[in-house]
Amino acid sequence: MFWRLRRWVSLFKKDVLTLWYACRDPRTPGWMPLLAGGLGVYAFSPIDLIPDLIPLLGLADDAIIVPLGIRLLLRLLPAGVRSASQQQAERQRARGKTAISRFAILCVVLLWGGVIVYVIQHYLA
Repeated sequence: MFWRLRRWVSLFKKDVLTLWYACRDPRTPGWMPLLAGGLGVYAFSPIDLIPDLIPLLGLADDAIIVPLGIRLLLRLLPAGVRSASQQQAERQRARGKTAISRFAILCVVLLWGGVIVYVIQHYLA
């Protein structure tokens, strides 16, 4: 059972990396990076369709919606972009490197920091 889960996680990581490179490709339609960014925001957002406080279902929505969203976005890509992105992701994984955007991390941290400061100033003070 654990080897199936491990394989699934490996495929998920490969799909995320493929989508990352596809969004950076100039041939990708302009709406694709916006949808991928929205999916990323949903994945890291504390606001979910089903609250995490509900046992099992709260975490299951993230475990279902995010991978399905990534698969859908990959299917919507033009074939040439998808194959080029898959090849680039395979080369990157073969070298043992991962794609990390420090700018994206900074944006997420600043966004949530701003939300926290706003809530504290307007609702808790």
